[in-house]
Amino acid sequence: MGDGTEINVKIPFGNKHLDAIFSVPDKILPYAVVLTHGASGDMNFSHLISLAKYLVSHEFMCLRFTCKSLNIIYRTKAYKAVVEYLRSSSDYKLSGIFLGGRSMGSRAAASLTRQADQDNDSFIQGLICLSYPLHRPKLQTKLRDEDLLFIKSPVLFVSGTADEMCDQRLLESIAVKMKAPKKIHWIEKANHSMAVRGRSTDDILLEINTQVLSWIREIIK
Repeated sequence: MGDGTEINVKIPFGNKHLDAIFSVPDKILPYAVVLTHGASGDMNFSHLISLAKYLVSHEFMCLRFTCKSLNIIYRTKAYKAVVEYLRSSSDYKLSGIFLGGRSMGSRAAASLTRQADQDNDSFIQGLICLSYPLHRPKLQTKLRDEDLLFIKSPVLFVSGTADEMCDQRLLESIAVKMKAPKKIHWIEKANHSMAVRGRSTDDILLEINTQVLSWIREIIK
């Protein structure tokens, strides 16, 4: 299993463009995973790079992109531009894609997945939420669940049990109400940054990456 090839691309978005990187495996399955970052950082956030490399080593193409706006509507529109770019690509004939992101990026992915489900868009295979920011720290009465409750596509949540922006009990109670097939994988004692005292970053990332890969394989089998 090789590391594949990385290709820098600029994706049209209105009168601007979005910086993105294609990670292309040596042997390609007809599915791709799209990833984007949280409120800070960019597509080169270490967790996204780690997941992209892991997926590529198992024959899944991955595209990660940067959009630094803190406006969730703008971020969702940017995400849609990336999906349309992939859909119309003549270089890669894809059967479907998975939308994913970390923190705010997963909110944008969730918003777009909801839109796609309303349009019966079968190109979207599922949603991957890494450290979904269900609420602001200590503001558990204002939940960001408006999209989650309407999504129909399969959803994977990977969150820490000590995430100050995703109370374990609250996410599990919302999951019960969701229409979509869903799975929650809890990283024990991990905070919003997926850090755990006494565990190496590489060990935690491997746990996250293996969960994402096994879930994707379950969806497409």
